[in-house]
Amino acid sequence: MATILVSILGLGGAAAQAEEKRGPVTNLPLPRYVSMKASEGNVRRGPSLTHRIDWVFKRRDMPLMITAEHGHWRKVQDRDGAGGWVHYALLSGVRTVLVEKDMTPIHVRPDPGSVVTAHFETGVVARLGDCLPEWCRITAGGYRGWTRKEGLWGVGADELRD
Repeated sequence: MATILVSILGLGGAAAQAEEKRGPVTNLPLPRYVSMKASEGNVRRGPSLTHRIDWVFKRRDMPLMITAEHGHWRKVQDRDGAGGWVHYALLSGVRTVLVEKDMTPIHVRPDPGSVVTAHFETGVVARLGDCLPEWCRITAGGYRGWTRKEGLWGVGADELRD
């Protein structure tokens, strides 16, 4: 019985630590989503200017996930898991998402039976608005409306926004 109790307590402690993981610099949750503020940003192997540039992100407003922090540097990854260290000045707290399903319907209301006002292609970057448990309001190209969260990258599955 004592072994089972220790195991349960051990799991609870690990779950609590995972929920409370915060960046040592900002004290904000990790991981978290941000977007590219700049139209171009160097991605480095480590958190300083002395580290080699592995590649360059070239898409303004692209959603990224911050996974670590060190000083003025944030370790980020894109939808494909590619990433590295980017200076925090190149990032924005403005939330965007990447449409992952081709011809994603954009509804007037968060209801599959509501009127569809547009369809977004795969790869569209949209501004993120309110999010309910299964739906998010997004805006792109002059169109706005609600779509299912499952077809978006850049928002957590359990994330609610208002």
